[in-house]
Amino acid sequence: MVEIRSRFPVRPHDSYGTKVAGRLVLPFDARQKSRQLAKLDTGEEVALVLPRGTVLRGGDFVVTSDSRVVEVVASPEPLLHVVCASPEALARAAYHLGNRHVPVQVGEGWIRLAKDHVLEVMLQGLGATVSPVEAPFEPEAGAYGAHHRHDNESGHGGRIHEFDASGALAKPT
Repeated sequence: MVEIRSRFPVRPHDSYGTKVAGRLVLPFDARQKSRQLAKLDTGEEVALVLPRGTVLRGGDFVVTSDSRVVEVVASPEPLLHVVCASPEALARAAYHLGNRHVPVQVGEGWIRLAKDHVLEVMLQGLGATVSPVEAPFEPEAGAYGAHHRHDNESGHGGRIHEFDASGALAKPT
């Protein structure tokens, strides 16, 4: 069985002679799992054996053990689409979701989260308008990034430290 062990380092482009050999269409929960069996859109079964903590995003490219490039596609899934009457009300809704460690996708004037009846009722109680939608889910990675590491591993801290006080990308030291 073909394995997928790493991301393709750059976006494939015809001028590089790289052709996309297939698509790996997965919902967000599956794109968070570094070890699993999956099927390409061609029907071929592949084994994902990615570094622990890897989260695949729609638009990523991965490389197979036989050197083929595969595009990752975020499949549509049942979500809640949340809008509010004011930016303050939307921030309040986001605060309550964050306090519960709920993964959210943030857009201009809206938040999306995985369908959950209890959270839907809570958001409606906060005055939000909540609508069911079927769409790809790409939640925020979080200020500290999606990579899980242990204290005894090398590497730097979270992504939050890559920015200066104004929010601009900090210059390397």
